[in-house]
Amino acid sequence: MALFSKILAKIRGGNISASDWQELRSTLIGADLGANLSDELIAIAQGSKTDGVEAAITTALRSTLSKNSRELVLVESRPTMILVVGVNGTGKTTSVAKLMHLLTGGGKSVVVAAADTFRAAAIEQLQTWGERIGVPVIAGKFQGDPAAVVFDAAKQAQQRSSDYLIVDTAGRLHTKSNLMDELAKIHRVLEKAGGVDEVLLVVDATTGQNGIIQARHFADSVGVTGLILTKMDGSAKGGIALAIERETGIPIKFIGTGEGASDFVPFDSDSYISGLLGS
Repeated sequence: MALFSKILAKIRGGNISASDWQELRSTLIGADLGANLSDELIAIAQGSKTDGVEAAITTALRSTLSKNSRELVLVESRPTMILVVGVNGTGKTTSVAKLMHLLTGGGKSVVVAAADTFRAAAIEQLQTWGERIGVPVIAGKFQGDPAAVVFDAAKQAQQRSSDYLIVDTAGRLHTKSNLMDELAKIHRVLEKAGGVDEVLLVVDATTGQNGIIQARHFADSVGVTGLILTKMDGSAKGGIALAIERETGIPIKFIGTGEGASDFVPFDSDSYISGLLGS
């Protein structure tokens, strides 16, 4: 994305005008950093010496990122239970399938609960992935009780001594309290089965500042432990990663960059910042 590369070159050349600063501000806001964070970064750049401006901006960028661990939890004594949540259209079910692929590729055993019972396509999608890579996908009836599916899946994961149970959920509208209540019910089922170890919220990078609103709502309802940022490809603005971590403190754990199974990797903050600086 190299948001800062052009302006850094101008600063080093000692030739930067008021219009250049305004252009940078517009670029940062357009990349979804938000007005406040954009202004702070510009102030840091303006107050830095020419030979130290990149270091100053790098330090500022790092300070906006979450200090919480980006490692996926692994419980040794029982299946590690991961609840995956998010609103419709963010790529949630696809992210569940990709996470399944990533974990099994690393030698971990996985069971998946297809608890998005309101979309037959979501169930079928996970079943297809499961058959392809040899992962059991526990599903129920279309429009059935999601909590019942989760209960059965937790039992299966325990019987198989699986490393992970991943639970896909329906695309919750974060403004609908009854749907959030249902999600809380699933959460309670997992708690009785041993505990909820991760709650991963899937956020579409192209939704911009609305992603922050979603994160706050879900964090209040189910205690989000990490984010999966999807659509972080060439068309995504990408600055939302800084903004969302700054505003919520929730770490991004994975990013999706394309449609393929391998287009899903752990979030690397060093690579991300290097990309912003164009280094």
